[in-house]
Amino acid sequence: MIGWKKSEPVIQVERASRYFGGDCVLKEAELTLYGGQVCGIVGNNGSGKTVLMKCICGFLPVTSGTIRVQGKNIGKEVDFPESLGAIIESPGFLMELTGFRNLEILASMNCRITPAQIRLVMKKVGLDPDMKKPVAKYSLGMRQRLGIAQAIMEEPELLVLDEPFNGLDKHGVEDMRKILLELKSQGKTILLASHNEEDIRILCDRVFEMDGGILKEREAAKL
Repeated sequence: MIGWKKSEPVIQVERASRYFGGDCVLKEAELTLYGGQVCGIVGNNGSGKTVLMKCICGFLPVTSGTIRVQGKNIGKEVDFPESLGAIIESPGFLMELTGFRNLEILASMNCRITPAQIRLVMKKVGLDPDMKKPVAKYSLGMRQRLGIAQAIMEEPELLVLDEPFNGLDKHGVEDMRKILLELKSQGKTILLASHNEEDIRILCDRVFEMDGGILKEREAAKL
């Protein structure tokens, strides 16, 4: 897929709200993200960041409003965005299998990449594709690296990453920042949630703050 034009919106969130019973966890959110931009969302746990990301990815329907990704209405024209890589909460894997086998199974759904390419992306995130250890015995940081490998392995044009650095040590965070900066230089569009202001400062062109389900863009001077 050719990179999305910078003059065209990749994500358009228009007055999107999400209720769980009588509780409104996302309140008429507005967000437009253009091709090649890296946008950060900051906020406390329970502020609504993950709910917004799940709605953008098609994992949750909005109660009202609309979300368009790459020009298509999520939940009406398509169930899930095309050319999307995502980490939402803790990456889910088949725990009894190796990391390589997990990625091989996921890749078989779209048949876009080869086993050789899976090996390369595992090495890129600092994992050994030949390691026989099952994912159940991975450390939290290793599972997070595997999640990042899963998100980027098919070279999607859009990445939605919810706290992608969780569980990584200092060197792991530095390695993953380099990977995301490389993807940014390639013109990928990235929506990133992180508690770490340093991640936001280094990686993001724009920053939104989420509080009580309300999304507001931070002034450029405060980035």
